[in-house]
Amino acid sequence: MNFYESDENLQDLLRQSWEDPFFRWADERLHFFGGRCAQDIDERAVHTDREGQPKLIKYDKMGNDISEVWLNQGYKKTIEETYGEGIVGYLHKEIPELGQKGDYMYSYAQGYLLSQAEPGFYCPVTLTMATAYLIDHYADESLKAKYLLHVISTGDVELYEGATFLTERQGGSDVGANEVKATKEGDHYTIHGEKYFASNAGACGVAMVLARTEGAPSGTRGLSLFLVPWRNEAGDLNGIQIRRLKDKLGVRAVPSAEVEFTGAKAFMVGEAEQGFYYMMEALNLSRVCNAVASIGIMRRSLTEARDYATKRNAFGHSLIQYPMVKDTLVSMTVKQEVETRAVFDMIQAFEKVARQPEEAKIEEHILNRVRIAIMKKETAEKAVEFSHEAIEMHGGNGYIEDFVTPRLLRDAQVLTVWEGTANILGLEVLKLFNKYQGHELFVQHIQERLEVVQNKGEEHKLVKDAVLNFTSYADEVLKQADEVQTFYSKTLAGKMALLYEAVVALEMMEKGARFEKVGKLFIHQQMQTEVPTAEPLALRYADEILHLNKAFT
Repeated sequence: MNFYESDENLQDLLRQSWEDPFFRWADERLHFFGGRCAQDIDERAVHTDREGQPKLIKYDKMGNDISEVWLNQGYKKTIEETYGEGIVGYLHKEIPELGQKGDYMYSYAQGYLLSQAEPGFYCPVTLTMATAYLIDHYADESLKAKYLLHVISTGDVELYEGATFLTERQGGSDVGANEVKATKEGDHYTIHGEKYFASNAGACGVAMVLARTEGAPSGTRGLSLFLVPWRNEAGDLNGIQIRRLKDKLGVRAVPSAEVEFTGAKAFMVGEAEQGFYYMMEALNLSRVCNAVASIGIMRRSLTEARDYATKRNAFGHSLIQYPMVKDTLVSMTVKQEVETRAVFDMIQAFEKVARQPEEAKIEEHILNRVRIAIMKKETAEKAVEFSHEAIEMHGGNGYIEDFVTPRLLRDAQVLTVWEGTANILGLEVLKLFNKYQGHELFVQHIQERLEVVQNKGEEHKLVKDAVLNFTSYADEVLKQADEVQTFYSKTLAGKMALLYEAVVALEMMEKGARFEKVGKLFIHQQMQTEVPTAEPLALRYADEILHLNKAFT
């Protein structure tokens, strides 16, 4: 098994995204990493989930609070291998073989492969990506010189994984209620207070922490961003204590903790009272990671369901020979491949805004936020749905921990919560509508892409009509009182995700015979009421879409 070699959709979209020299290099590295993810990293993930979860060593033998987090050796090996492939590092430094930096497409392709094996570990990778982004964009030169090379290490220097600590007990999504304090002490600050859900605690080398300086206003406007080393130069804890590790439903690979700062030495990053703004930029990056993890779980769920249906016999036939099973697998394949294309389309647009935010137009920033919000919501919900379908395909076996399916469901569930729930994302969409006319920009963007699509047939008309229907629906919602608008916010986000994916599906139809069938079927399934026929479209296309003449490699 190799997660990269078996995914022709991923290979095709990457081939079209990169110039040939970079694609040839990346293709080779992704072949290697896809094999590691499907084999060794996947095996280690099973051990971490079941027997090797992180453990808090609170006190040493003399009763001193050392707040150390134990990680198993296999997990440490996965850390070494993954960062060594440049999943974070090559976003910020040159690839030795090419003499150029990598891009977000490459990093997120790695994250997509990694999430099929160990979505729990992709959380620390995400936090390290966000930490590197914040240091690179906003820290002064002295902080960059001291910490950035460690955060972006590919094995050349000691690795400092990152963390971003926002959540407090009284705040949660209401970050403006945060109370952690920062006090000026000469050339640095000291941090006092508690972060209630601090992922990668004890494993990180540095944490990016939101705190309120003395005299700062209340709400998000008064928050500043600080770099907090986990340990001081003597190797001791830097005024930090871990109260306990969270006992989570899934993603057990990542240590999530309640952390107490008792005078931790910290350094302000960027301008005072701009911390929330900086962290929201990092949050957008993390939301893209969340979407990537979601399509990774969708892909693994599909792989497991298809493989089991091929091998399992019932009532004299393999499961995959039954029409209802074919329909399930075809529908999963079509949705996963179109949604993967949409996510990587979003990543290409995100690249420019993330790399050079000051040069991007305001319209590009708004569309970037719209796409990220709607796709984070859509992919997270579908990851849960796909893992459920994989369990059902396995029957009773799907509920047994000998199979990967229970872990996929447990790990998928957090993706609807991390980086903003559906309610929070719906409110984000409404804010972009009311403050920046984000719906008009989105519709204009979709219509521009519709104009250049070569296929102007039935599928094109279905999508075009859906755009008109959405425009009318959005206009009616925005006429309502604010409280009523919130009622419709998630529906708006769902409709936008469907339109975005439908345009991607139309474009996908021009990529070859099989992709034409995938795109066509997606649009018909999502935008047309099915009428019973002797040969449903999903069954007519099943053999080619599912590659029933060959097994997954």
